[in-house]
This record gives sequence, structure tokens and C-alpha cells, in this order.
Amino acid sequence: MSTKPSILLVEDEENLHEALKLNLDLEGYSITSAFDGAAALKAVQEEYFDLIIMDIMLPEIDGISVIQTIRLTHTEVPILILSAKNNSEDRVLGLKKGADDYLTKPFNLEELLLRVEKLINKNKRLQDRSTVGDTYTFGGHTVNFKAQQATTSKGEKIDLSKKEIMLLKLLIENKNEVVPREKILQAVWGYNVYPTTRTIDNFILNFRKYFEEDSRNPKHFHSVRGVGYKYAE
Repeated sequence: MSTKPSILLVEDEENLHEALKLNLDLEGYSITSAFDGAAALKAVQEEYFDLIIMDIMLPEIDGISVIQTIRLTHTEVPILILSAKNNSEDRVLGLKKGADDYLTKPFNLEELLLRVEKLINKNKRLQDRSTVGDTYTFGGHTVNFKAQQATTSKGEKIDLSKKEIMLLKLLIENKNEVVPREKILQAVWGYNVYPTTRTIDNFILNFRKYFEEDSRNPKHFHSVRGVGYKYAE
């Protein structure tokens, strides 16, 4: 059974929001609504979307800032900007900050629906590339992201916190690449919340305690001084 593609619709103008929602619904999409930036970020943390339609002029956090934050952890999800601003600088800025397409208001509904369909189909093709599933095995250890639990190579069960799971997943999905501290802080600790670097260091020390044979000579979890952290197999 194929599930309906899911769309996050972020638009604060209620009449336009309802009209778009109705039309997208009729096209067979499953719609989640957000009327401001904070609600959009919360929705993205809690659900998977095949597409995000993003208004730029939003209360509290503007659409561009929301897109930048989403892009820290969700690099694949297509984002279509809806904007009342139609000059080329705004269009370039939107695309630079991570949008895949840009449509100015007022727009032709049929054109919007075609662009939506195109972006979702393109994303489906990209989905064939590997992302970390519910479980991941390395060095004889198995991490179950859904259950928030790990089984070590010695058979010990370890309960992991939500943040430990988020950090593990982020590092594993960027295997062999250094993940900058700022990206980790924003992705794991949330929008504009910056605890000290020691916070991440303590998590990395925990991972070494759980998963490394010799925590002083780590094989998997590395700190790259002044830059960030890296996971390697």
C-alpha cells in the first residue's frame, strides 16, 4: 500500500493557507499545517515530510531562518518558498539558504501543483540513497534508534537519552566527515540554544565509554580540536 506523500505547509495568512490545504488535499497529499516558524521547526523535528512549502514573511522567526535551521539536519527534504517578494535578490537569497524552488505571490495554482509534484518525485528518487535506518551496527555494537537502546559487543544493554540518540545519528549519517560544533549544537540542542562545547565533549566521552575498547585511543568517536567531531568505522 503506498502512503500519501506528506507536505508541511507553513503559511500564516489563514485564507491562503486554507485554500492551499484544500487544493493539495484534493491532489492526494497529506498536509500538516504550521502558521509560524517555531511551529514549523517543531513539526520537522517530529515528523518526516516529502516536501515543505514555506512562506517567508512569518511571525517570530522568518522563513529564511527556518530554512537554514531545517537544512542543518534535513539536507534532503525539498523546500518550496512562497514569497510576496519577487525581486531577484530575494530569490537568490532563498535559493542560497537552501530552498529548492521559489514561487512569488500571487501565483497560478496549477503551476504550484506542478512544481510540488516535480519536487516530490525528485525527492523520491533521492531516497534510494542510504540513510541510517532504525538500527545500526558497528564494531560488534548495535544501536536501536527507535528503542533508544544500544547493545555492546560484550552483550551489555545501554539505555540512551534522546539527545545521545540524536547525536549518534547525526555523527553516523555524516560518517568519516567532521561535523562542526555549531551544527551539532543547533541540530541536537535546538534552535538558537548554545550550551558550552563541554556539553558535547561529555557526550563523546560517554560514547567512548560505551563503545570503545580503549577510550583513550578511540577508533570510532573522534574530537577534532577547534572544529568539531567525527565518527569513523
